[in-house]
Amino acid sequence: MTRTAGALCALLLAAACASTAQTQPAYAQSNSMGHSMNGIQPETTISLTGHGEVNREPDMASVNVGVTIEADTAADAMQQQSERMNAVFAAVRAAGIADRDMQTSSLSLNPVYDYSRDDGRPRLRGYNASNQITINVRDLDNLGAALDAIVKAGSNQINSVQFSVDDPSDALDQARVSAMSDARRKADLYAEAAGYRVARIVTISENTSYSPPMPMMARMESVQNDAMPIARGEVSLAVDVNVTFELVQ
Repeated sequence: MTRTAGALCALLLAAACASTAQTQPAYAQSNSMGHSMNGIQPETTISLTGHGEVNREPDMASVNVGVTIEADTAADAMQQQSERMNAVFAAVRAAGIADRDMQTSSLSLNPVYDYSRDDGRPRLRGYNASNQITINVRDLDNLGAALDAIVKAGSNQINSVQFSVDDPSDALDQARVSAMSDARRKADLYAEAAGYRVARIVTISENTSYSPPMPMMARMESVQNDAMPIARGEVSLAVDVNVTFELVQ
């Protein structure tokens, strides 16, 4: 090997050694940080779900009412439906319900067929026009009277009544406190059984839910002229928290 070639080999070997020396400490440091995870090892944590639930008497109701009309022609069906629906809107306003608490939820026009022919071929019988609105009743003492007035004005459908709490903030906060207490109780129980103790909370996430009473459904042809009885019941506001705890001996 010539002197020039030997010097070149020595220079390349020295550069490779220097590169290895710089890379190894950085890799070792990165590997150490990956295992530490802020000092928390996966085998020293436990993840649990805590549940909290609060019941409240509802103070408002969302009611879906409407008018459905069948006529020989589409134009007749829409006209009759519109006339009766305008009367329903007037009755809703007369019951003290503000315009902001009324919203159209469904408007449809569909052909109606008769399939009773012997040859099985459908025959156009007419058209069905339907218009439904959802109203928020904030005075529940007036709910029965409001529904009676709506029916007398021409509504022939009550599709649902959903009770709720207008401002659930306080109830949800109470449910959150209860859910965290439930999660911590479970964590202490498991930790003691395993010979550990709870050191701290690592993560928290929550899910909220609202369970109203079962909706009421009725066809207004069966409603009598007497005031409509309404049972409010209670609504349930629930919070589930997913909590990860660090355990230490």
